[in-house]
Amino acid sequence: MRPRRPGLAKRKKPKPFRAVDAVKAAAREKIGSPPPTRREPDLKKESRQKHKPTLGKLLGDEQV
Repeated sequence: MRPRRPGLAKRKKPKPFRAVDAVKAAAREKIGSPPPTRREPDLKKESRQKHKPTLGKLLGDEQV
């Protein structure tokens, strides 16, 4: 058993080789990284109001 080294971080174990990761890394080097995806806005969430109008705003709209 090894004696513990106080104050030093534990060494990280190397990850096993995966062919998928190697192929993706090679493609990124050759072609470049893919553009970030953009989500389509959800129409249901956009149309909803986030807050109910206050009484002051309701009364103020009627006067104008």
